[in-house]
Amino acid sequence: MAIERQVSEGEEPVSPFARLFSLPGLDVFNIVTIGCKTEGNASTIVEGIKNTLINHPRFSSILVTGHGEHKGKARWIPTEVKVEEHVIVPDIDPSIENPDEFLEDYTSNMALSPMDMSKPLWEFHLLKLKTSHAEAVTVARFHHSLGDGMSLMSLLLACTRKTCDAEAMPTFVAPKKSKAKNVCFSLVAWLWFIVRLVFHTCVEVIKSMVFVCRARDTSAHIMGKPGATLGANKFIHQIISLDDVKMVKNAMNVTVNDVLFGMVQAGLSRYLNQRYDLETASKTRKNLHGVVFFNLRPNRNIEDLANMMAKGSKCRWGNSIGYVLIPLEMKSNDDVFEYVRQSKTIMDRKKHSLEPLFSYSLLKLTLEVFGLTALKTLVNRIFGSTIMIFSNVVGPAEEISFFGHQISYIAASTFGIPQALIIGIQSYVDKLIINIGVDVDVIPDPHHLCDLIIEALRMMNSAAPKKIFHASKV
Repeated sequence: MAIERQVSEGEEPVSPFARLFSLPGLDVFNIVTIGCKTEGNASTIVEGIKNTLINHPRFSSILVTGHGEHKGKARWIPTEVKVEEHVIVPDIDPSIENPDEFLEDYTSNMALSPMDMSKPLWEFHLLKLKTSHAEAVTVARFHHSLGDGMSLMSLLLACTRKTCDAEAMPTFVAPKKSKAKNVCFSLVAWLWFIVRLVFHTCVEVIKSMVFVCRARDTSAHIMGKPGATLGANKFIHQIISLDDVKMVKNAMNVTVNDVLFGMVQAGLSRYLNQRYDLETASKTRKNLHGVVFFNLRPNRNIEDLANMMAKGSKCRWGNSIGYVLIPLEMKSNDDVFEYVRQSKTIMDRKKHSLEPLFSYSLLKLTLEVFGLTALKTLVNRIFGSTIMIFSNVVGPAEEISFFGHQISYIAASTFGIPQALIIGIQSYVDKLIINIGVDVDVIPDPHHLCDLIIEALRMMNSAAPKKIFHASKV
């Protein structure tokens, strides 16, 4: 009855995509693993959350989905939050033989466990566990109805401060701005940009629609089980040097994202060819696709989120991401740099098109015209016919602390999408954290896959100095 009294005061409608992510059989969670350089202090984190996260309306509300026992309109209902119930400190044997494996199993079991819908849909698990990369670990789980991965990661970072300055917000590497040119040249460049945008948008949207409309292709044996979101999943992560990636980037004159997607393609190609012998299945090889998410927000200003939590100011929030379909090259290449060249060509086309906005609009239009059931069918058709989700998030450029706990790394992933493989890469200072989530029925040895991806980067690094030398002579 306490909840019902609050409905008239602060009830808010649920966004269409929040309703989608809360449908039975499509519960989607974001899992964030935070490695700390010091032992975790539960009381400090509880106090920090009370002063920040629960001031956000979504983190202090209960989601009423409108189906099951709660028929009617879906809505967010404000409630009193007992933060201590959301911060969990499990008893862990300090003499565990393999802490890294324990963390992987704990995270996987945590993702599979149902979330209590009678409370706000988030929780933090503080593990007093010393691993290879941290003195203690915090694992956070957020229901996707709270917001998309970019929103939630930005909100978490808005709760952090620089280690060197306890009052300063984290800083990020700013994108390079193009140099000023004369008016005539700028006009020509602008017109050429418009022509390219229209051309690439038309081509990529047509290809996307053809993919959506066609039947499930012959690569079904290496995809997630359609419609199945709760299975034997496993999450692992490895840390590599950002400088190693930048060396390849500079040698090839591409972006960090091009190198990362190229090395993922190279490693995945070797793995799938070893496991499924795709070299002999040319039709299957050509039909493999992955999904890459794009943030549709105009900026990522975490100061706005910090002000929203501190002062109650307004800030754009919710699920606002588009996706693009990426054809995956599974043919073995003797030249490992070929994977990077192909990635750059594909990514340049996608970045110079409105396909991400189109995909977001398509999902939204489907919901508005045909309803939630049709949208769920479309989502399962798209993501069930692709083998991988790839994301790359730029993290803080300087070391930060989370409620007084100095962070050593951040690894984020998603669970609940009918996908066999989810690869998320997060940068942090001079590190890159590769986080891999797999369906072990499809990819039973994710560590081997991760090793192949890292091995591809090593091969690129070994050949990069020669490539720079030859380029300089030319």
